[in-house]
Amino acid sequence: MAIRKRLMLLVSLMVILSSFMAACSSSTSGGEKKDGKLVIGAAMPVFDDKWLSYLYDSMKAAAKDKDVDLKMVDAKNDSGKQLSQVETFITQGVDAIIINPVDTSAVGPMLDEAKDANIPVVIVNRMPSEKDMKKIYAFVGSESIQSGTMQMEKVADMLGGKGNVAIMTGELGSEAQIKRTEGNKNVVKKNPDMKIIREATGNFQRSEGMKLMENWVQSGDKINAVVANNDEMAIGAIMALEAAGKLNDVIVAGIDGTPDALDYVKSGKLKVSAFQDPMGQGSKAVETAIQAAKGEKLADKNVWVPFELITQDNVDTFIEKWKNAGAN
Repeated sequence: MAIRKRLMLLVSLMVILSSFMAACSSSTSGGEKKDGKLVIGAAMPVFDDKWLSYLYDSMKAAAKDKDVDLKMVDAKNDSGKQLSQVETFITQGVDAIIINPVDTSAVGPMLDEAKDANIPVVIVNRMPSEKDMKKIYAFVGSESIQSGTMQMEKVADMLGGKGNVAIMTGELGSEAQIKRTEGNKNVVKKNPDMKIIREATGNFQRSEGMKLMENWVQSGDKINAVVANNDEMAIGAIMALEAAGKLNDVIVAGIDGTPDALDYVKSGKLKVSAFQDPMGQGSKAVETAIQAAKGEKLADKNVWVPFELITQDNVDTFIEKWKNAGAN
């Protein structure tokens, strides 16, 4: 009889232990809620990018401030890998997903799978196609065409509405390359005495911008302004122009307002830039993803973080912004 009681007690203990272990497993698995927190998956294109690193840091800070569990992964500039990472988030059952696409043209399947799983998606920084915009909860970022417009308008003003312009474009096919260049060209069309005599890609890279400018200098063409889709290419152009002793004859303009670029603006070598705020985009992306997870309605699917024009007159304001963000 005593043995039978012991066996029954042992069986009861095993059942209780099994239930406890199952509950623990459920509460800690994958992307499910921990301690009642919202869980947001963040599929980022590449961690090894200076500008994007500030966006990532601001996302982490916002998530900590809002007491949200943020799971951030690096696609290493591989769209296939990013799709797999989004699928993992879906399997884990996260509450919302933030995507900064490796390639905006490849984001569709990710959005379709998230939609099938009823998980809202916020895209940050790189705007998808009009078709894919219909599949997402919101886009958080800065309007690329605005930056190209304000950049070229300032250059046109400095040139007195006339002169030869060379445009350095970013990675061909990217939303920033397309729209920033479109903004540039819209302004040139309004100034009949301005002419675009050179246009080529530097892939957003300083080294490629430098090589491109070296080739343009060697061509012997008279160039009054070099307008680049980003600051890195603009800095490369400045280096090449300095080496050729021609920097004083050419207006150079960039976009993004990075810490490095602001040093060049301060020195007078880079005449124009447009500040794209990674801190603002990162925090807004997390805030918007929280709204998505809670099922809140948005008045506008586009959550804009406006560009701001930078010249030597106001550069100190933007230097201070980066200092506050912890940039060196």
